[in-house]
Amino acid sequence: MAEHKIQSASGPLDMRLLQVPKMLSALKKAWAPMAFCIPFKLETDSKILLEKPEMALKKHRMHLVVANELSTRKEEVTVVTGNEKMLVCCDKTQSDSDVEEPSSN
Repeated sequence: MAEHKIQSASGPLDMRLLQVPKMLSALKKAWAPMAFCIPFKLETDSKILLEKPEMALKKHRMHLVVANELSTRKEEVTVVTGNEKMLVCCDKTQSDSDVEEPSSN
């Protein structure tokens, strides 16, 4: 740990990050076994977009998973349950609408 501010003229800095542990299993098993859990999966690869939620449903015993792709995260999400995949889209008739906006119906 540097004692004083690191001067920018000193050259480039390197940073190493460590992965944090996944908490879904611990949440269900130890903290709240009866909780209704809904994790979110954000992916950049559309090919694995629906594989990851299905794995989370089984591995972590989640009730449903909300999956979306980074490039369309404001326009659509897919809600994945054990036996259903439901696409939820924004209201395309509203220019400033995104998927998080409540429906006017």
